[in-house]
Amino acid sequence: MTIKVPFVDLNLQHLPIQSQLQAAIYNVLTKGDFILGQAVSDLETAFASASGTQYGIGVASGTDAIALGLQACNIGAGDEVILPSNTFIATLIGVVHAGAKPVLVDCDPQTALIDLEAAAKAITPNTKAIIPVHLYGQMVSPSQLLDFADTYKVVIFEDAAQAHLAEREGYKAGSIGLAAAFSFYPSKNLGAFGDGGMVLTKDTQVAAKMRSLRNYGSSQKYVHIEPGTNSRLDTLQAAILHQKLPLLPEWNGDRLSIAQKYNQQLAPLASAGIFPIENHSGTGHIYHLYVIRIDDSCHIKRQELQDQLTLAGIQTGIHYPIPCHLQPAFTHLGYQLGDFPQSEKLSQQILSLPMYPGLTDHQIQEVVNAIQMIVNGSKH
Repeated sequence: MTIKVPFVDLNLQHLPIQSQLQAAIYNVLTKGDFILGQAVSDLETAFASASGTQYGIGVASGTDAIALGLQACNIGAGDEVILPSNTFIATLIGVVHAGAKPVLVDCDPQTALIDLEAAAKAITPNTKAIIPVHLYGQMVSPSQLLDFADTYKVVIFEDAAQAHLAEREGYKAGSIGLAAAFSFYPSKNLGAFGDGGMVLTKDTQVAAKMRSLRNYGSSQKYVHIEPGTNSRLDTLQAAILHQKLPLLPEWNGDRLSIAQKYNQQLAPLASAGIFPIENHSGTGHIYHLYVIRIDDSCHIKRQELQDQLTLAGIQTGIHYPIPCHLQPAFTHLGYQLGDFPQSEKLSQQILSLPMYPGLTDHQIQEVVNAIQMIVNGSKH
């Protein structure tokens, strides 16, 4: 089958800057500083500055950024951490690996972001932190988060794995809380050529502890002050990311423009029960993913729409088909079907459409036309 519109096409980003990427890689090969080399510290400084905060600490993955980041914020055994059930499993795994107790809550069905009213009801004397997941490229409201943290005296630890340089209410993703976790998985808005992650913080002590934790709990060679681990961003990956970072605002802008075109062209389908996840961030939404909901009022089910789009050569995704509280690995947490109805309903309704810098107007039209034909054709 011919793929007319791929879900992601990274070549469109990489081919125009191939010579710069090759030069950056060659420079690392020549210097031979493969572990915690110059490119790592250069990227840490540049990404922290671009994100409106002070310190960046590169690690091996976004999952490690959450786990080690929480530990660096002194969150662990006996502490409860509130997070949304509607997130990628790495958020939950990071809390568990930090030794803390995850407390899941529901989401807002319109934005798919954490429901802070539900979070307020989950507060106990053991609640130490909240993890707002800036999902799909849209930030949770900073003003509401700061009010929440002030009211309940909890740490804000941002999961910004999908929100590189996203903005809302004058804040950049990663600059609201005590610390924030980012992922550089290849398909992210800022992606490496493999796994990678980073913790951002404005706190000097958190930054120092992070640097120790990622490097065997050592701030001085062969002196280990805490049981850390080996989780360091590769110098090669940092060099690649540093080349791509200056282009990120342009790429994010392209994503926003594509989303606006989708919104406009899909608007007539609202009467058929198909709606985009709402944008409450204006131009600050960076659209890591463009997600629609196939509402209960729609006469066609999500699976049928996805299958028909696949047949039409259009790749799609589902982010995410099983909420965290229903994942088999975490049945011991004691959650059951029905506990978080909005997350459960969304998991049955959402569909991610192709979204990447360089997606053409013709391709957007192909996607929209195909959806319209499938929805209209299935009426007969």
